[in-house]
Amino acid sequence: MMHHVRPERSDAFQPNRHLEISPEFLRAAVERIRANGYEIISMDEAVDLLKSGYGHGRYAVLTFDDGYRDNLDVAYPILKELGAPFTIFVTTGLVDRTSELWWVALERIIAANEEVVFTQAGAAGGLPCRSAEEKNACFERIMDYLTLEVGEREQRMIIRALADRYNLDLRALADELVMTWDELRSLADDDLVTIGAHTHDHFAMARMEMQEARADVQKGVVRLEQELGRRPKHFAYPYGKVYAVGQRDADIARDIGFSSSVTTLPGVLQSVNARDPMMLPRVSLNGRFQDPSVVDQYLTGAPFALYRMARWAATGFGVKSGFSRLFASTR
Repeated sequence: MMHHVRPERSDAFQPNRHLEISPEFLRAAVERIRANGYEIISMDEAVDLLKSGYGHGRYAVLTFDDGYRDNLDVAYPILKELGAPFTIFVTTGLVDRTSELWWVALERIIAANEEVVFTQAGAAGGLPCRSAEEKNACFERIMDYLTLEVGEREQRMIIRALADRYNLDLRALADELVMTWDELRSLADDDLVTIGAHTHDHFAMARMEMQEARADVQKGVVRLEQELGRRPKHFAYPYGKVYAVGQRDADIARDIGFSSSVTTLPGVLQSVNARDPMMLPRVSLNGRFQDPSVVDQYLTGAPFALYRMARWAATGFGVKSGFSRLFASTR
C-alpha cells in the first residue's frame, strides 16, 4: 500500500509523512520484492490465485490509494520501466473536486499559522503552533477529535470552516495534488494499470449508517464507470482500520459485486483470506521507514504477527500505538 510518490521534503513539520515515499525508495522496494522471489502481478491475477490456492509461486500486488497526480507523473514512469503492474484505488469526489483532502488541509493550516482556533477540542483561545513540536501536538489533538469524537459529515463541516477561517482553498488543494479524469483515463488505457474504487467522499464506512455508507461506495462505482467506461472490480476501504471498517462494510462491498476489498490492517495474504476476499490485509510502505531492509522484513510476515500480538496484549492501546507507527495507516 502506497499513497504519494515524490521527492523527500525537509520540512520539520510533516504529520502526513507516512503517506509519502520517494521515487528512489519505490524503485528499491520493487527490486527488493523481486529479489526475495516474488512476482509482481495485477490485482485480478492475485485474487484468482488466492482463490485457487495452487500452482503459483510467491506474488505481490502494488496498490496506491486516493488518486494523486504523482502516481502518474512520478510512480508510473518507474513502474512502466520496471514492467510492474499496479492498482490505483480512486476517490472519485477528489477527482470531481467536490470532496476534501482534509488531512492535508489540516497540515497546511497548522503549518502556516502560529495558533489555530479550534474550540471543539476544548482549547480555550486556540491551540499554539509555533514550534514543530507544538504543531505536531496540535495536529494530533485535532485529528483525534475529527476521527474519534465527531461524525464523518461534521468532520468535513469543521474542516471547511477552518479552511474559510485560514484562507485555504480546498478545491485548489485538490487541483494541486489529485489527478483529473483525463489524466486517469490516460493511465487506465495501459494494461499495466488497474483502476479500483475507493468511495466517492472518502468517509470511514463503519462510522456511518449502513445506507449512507453504501451510497458513498456506490456513487464512487458509478462515477468511475461513467468516466472510464468500465466498472471497477476491486475496492479499498478509506482508512481501513478497525474503527473505520467492519463486517457490515465487507458485506456491503460483497453485495455491490467487488471481487476483492482491501483494508489497511497490516499483514500478508494467507489461505484464510481466500474464504473472504472482502477484508484483505496490506503491507504499508511507510514514508518514515524508507529502508530496503524494512521491505525484506515485511515480506517475511513476522512483523505483522508481532503487531497482532501487541494489539491483543494491549487491548488496542499503549503498545499498539507504538507498533502502529511501523505499519499501515492511511491517516
